[in-house]
Amino acid sequence: MDHTTASNIAKSSAAPLRIFLVEDSVAVRDLMIDTLGEIPGVVFAGFAEDEVDALKKIDAESFDVLILDIELKHGNGMSLLRTLAESHKPLNSLKIIFSNNVSNVFRRAGEKYGVRFFFDKSSEFTKLRDLLAALGTGLAEH
Repeated sequence: MDHTTASNIAKSSAAPLRIFLVEDSVAVRDLMIDTLGEIPGVVFAGFAEDEVDALKKIDAESFDVLILDIELKHGNGMSLLRTLAESHKPLNSLKIIFSNNVSNVFRRAGEKYGVRFFFDKSSEFTKLRDLLAALGTGLAEH
């Protein structure tokens, strides 16, 4: 299991916090890239729209934070997390679920695969932004 803490992920101003996003909604993805990309010390390393594409890109990209939705047009975030865990390839990124499906069942399943934070798309975008802003400036100690 990944025991990465947010304080381990926090970067100095010389090294930006690199985010990889798995989100199939173009509107949500564009909003996240535009809004979160404005945070000092935060850059996007890439994105994927489905589980298969995400697996390929995650293997090829370097990033500090993995943000994913649970429901995707093809595949789903929980299956992606399970596949990553079963690959036994060390993935030391901070894992965050940003979804409309943040029930306790999904929270427990996500925690099993190293998810540290869960944010509801409909009401907690500001909390996600605040966390990434703190991580980007090296102030987070979660």
